[in-house]
Amino acid sequence: MNAAVEPLDRATAEEYASWFKALADATRIQIVSLLARRREPMSVGEIVIASGVGQSTVSHHLRILAEVRFVLVERQGTSAFYRINQACVSCFPTAADVVMGNPVPAAPVCE
Repeated sequence: MNAAVEPLDRATAEEYASWFKALADATRIQIVSLLARRREPMSVGEIVIASGVGQSTVSHHLRILAEVRFVLVERQGTSAFYRINQACVSCFPTAADVVMGNPVPAAPVCE
């Protein structure tokens, strides 16, 4: 008989849930994809132009993505530039695997 299967611990489950929730919006997925493919910091204005979404909407979504550290903010004077957080983006597939019951692969530590 198989050993009892335990759920993820609560803290890990809550962290993963926050990641999935942050990506549960098509515009946020577009922004993450844009920043990941661009591979260099972008201003809100550049993201607005590239995504075709309004400035206030882009700012709102960037705030949510920054809260879970999928994107990082670099301040330069009065300007803010956003870039993808490669470490945490690398952890996301690992989180999906773990939630689905696959073996835990070695992954970078997400800060």
